[in-house]
Amino acid sequence: MPGSLEPLDLGVQIPYHFRCPISLELMRDPVTVCTGQTYDRPSIESWVATGNTTCPVTRAPLTDFTLIPNHTLRRLIQEWCVANRAFGVERIPTPKQPADPSVVRSLLNQASSDSAPTQLRVNSLRRLRGLARDSDKNRSLIASLGAVQILLTVVFSCNGSDEMNHEALAILVMFSLGENECEFVASDLDKIRYLSILLFHSSMEVRVNSAALIEIVAAGTRSSELRSQISNVDEIYEGVIDLLRNPISFPRALKIGIKALFALCLVKQTRHKAVAAGAPTVLVDRLADFEKCDAERALATVELLCRVPAGCAAFAEHALTVALLVKIILKISERATEYAAGALLALCSESERCQREAVAAGVLTQLLLLVQSDCTERAKRKAQLLLKLLRDSWPQDSIGNSDDFACNQVLVVPL
Repeated sequence: MPGSLEPLDLGVQIPYHFRCPISLELMRDPVTVCTGQTYDRPSIESWVATGNTTCPVTRAPLTDFTLIPNHTLRRLIQEWCVANRAFGVERIPTPKQPADPSVVRSLLNQASSDSAPTQLRVNSLRRLRGLARDSDKNRSLIASLGAVQILLTVVFSCNGSDEMNHEALAILVMFSLGENECEFVASDLDKIRYLSILLFHSSMEVRVNSAALIEIVAAGTRSSELRSQISNVDEIYEGVIDLLRNPISFPRALKIGIKALFALCLVKQTRHKAVAAGAPTVLVDRLADFEKCDAERALATVELLCRVPAGCAAFAEHALTVALLVKIILKISERATEYAAGALLALCSESERCQREAVAAGVLTQLLLLVQSDCTERAKRKAQLLLKLLRDSWPQDSIGNSDDFACNQVLVVPL
């Protein structure tokens, strides 16, 4: 509410000097510019970012772009919000101030200094981690000062403590890595082995952060040889898949685990390792726990593993696989529908038992709805092929109604 003019409709007038001169909305983080005028921080930052060099109110040149927090006005606004909460006005939170570039630079220097005491380096990294957590703006500033290269060096350093390496890792996974930085990790087997060891650390946070960096590197490396090298490291699949076995009280483990598993399974040559590590069972057991985007990745991973004979067999053996895929085939998203249809097609192509299970679970109705929907052409083609495959298994009273869905022509549709 505080960021809008809704209170006016509730019978309370926002004081004029509490409104930002640019947005005309209640200020949440008032800051004063060099001309003495006060604006809401996001508004004046947007004004300057679009190339304006004058004060919006006075039109005087902004000779200094420093924004000074107006703490007095912010406290007055907070008190006004509390006094008017009966009208539906919510108290604005005290904003966290942006990181000071000189402070960030000093912290990075301390963290990267081999001559500095270990505890000082750890404390510097902790402060950097707190700043990075506070806002996107802070992360952008930290990255602009060369933090990624420094953090990569610290993560894999042998000169510091485990605590220092783990703190640097926790910060590093908050940033995106460029291709050169990904190859810096992927091209060194010792670095990948180190991350695979961390996947079995006693700390859940360390395990998740290790999986996060593995996913970032695997996804950001263009070289198929390097990606294969990552996924070929012993126990890396076991460590990532074990994250997915954790209770849903660890949502970040679930999210990072499926991202990492999907990135690894994009490498054809090592998918059998995912199957051997128990990926099919875990994916089916956890499928209902994923949020939308993660559910898409999970279903995409299921389809990828169904292309491996051992993977297809493992999914077919799980009592819930077929029924679950049928149930969710139209419930998540267009992409999820495509992946679920592809997985069902693979399973039913290899197993008559899966065909019977699919028909018993109501796949016919789902597929007929799918081919009439606005889903992707790839999903429709998969659905049509599956309808053709299952035609002999349909109940007799449904066959007479199937001609409207062009099932006789699906054999000419390319995969």
